[in-house]
Amino acid sequence: MSQPNYRVLVVGLGSMGAGVAQSCVAAGLDTYGLDLDQQRCEALKAAGAVSAGPKINDEAAAQLDAVVMLLVNADQCRAVLFGEGGLAERLAAGAAVMLSSTMAADDAMSIAAQLEQRGLRVLDAPVSGGAVKAASGDLSIMAAGQAQVFEQLAPVLNAVAAHVHRVGDTIGQGATVKIIHQLLAGVHIAAAAEAMALASRAKVSMEALYQVVTSSAGNSWMFENRMRHVLDGDYTPHSAVNIFVKDLGLVNETGLGLRFPLPLASTAYAMFANAANAGFGEEDDAAVIKTFAGISLPTKGGESSCI
Repeated sequence: MSQPNYRVLVVGLGSMGAGVAQSCVAAGLDTYGLDLDQQRCEALKAAGAVSAGPKINDEAAAQLDAVVMLLVNADQCRAVLFGEGGLAERLAAGAAVMLSSTMAADDAMSIAAQLEQRGLRVLDAPVSGGAVKAASGDLSIMAAGQAQVFEQLAPVLNAVAAHVHRVGDTIGQGATVKIIHQLLAGVHIAAAAEAMALASRAKVSMEALYQVVTSSAGNSWMFENRMRHVLDGDYTPHSAVNIFVKDLGLVNETGLGLRFPLPLASTAYAMFANAANAGFGEEDDAAVIKTFAGISLPTKGGESSCI
């Protein structure tokens, strides 16, 4: 059920943010978008948003019930919230800010503290599920915060998520759960790429291997999703290599801070960093497979290219 006149701003209209904003529109929320990319803004307005652009005026900002931050990292969130003409100063006291970007727990806590000093409420609420689930309102949200903030953000949470996991009351707990989740996601992609590269080198049909794995015990969601990109020769960046360089960097920093060994995460980070260094950083994260020498990969045209 929609809530009339509930006003939400989605900051960052990339593959995840655009889907979240579209789900808010579909749920009947008065939806605004903020992004520097004019094409993304026009697409959201065409989908039914009240407004979308590189700025939001003071009057509209003061009337917002909620803000969802879906930028690349903590630095971008700080710039939008606290930089010159920052959004935080223009929100009405009591408005709720949902920190949904992947960031370190310390960053989530420090940003939340600054927002709370301005009389704003905060939910530490990273998301997972990819662009398709964002657009269909079926994300998984791992959230930490006070009960009243969950209640205040219920219209947004109901609009965008199939699963809202309450992982704690303390800001930073949501960020930590997301970082641990990204350990698994990154390692799964790296392992999937390694397996598929081995098949190529062994001159085993990559399509046949894909069919075997996706119907057997070795499957993972990441193998099934990302290795389909490899077989299609399509590296359109739904989630780029550079994202996992950042996220696995956060994973390893977390391990270092706790003096806890993360051998698989360290190896996966090196693989993604190597892919970015080789020039594949802006491609889909499945492009980590391109760092394996001496293999042939499918192309969009259906032929194979040698690496």
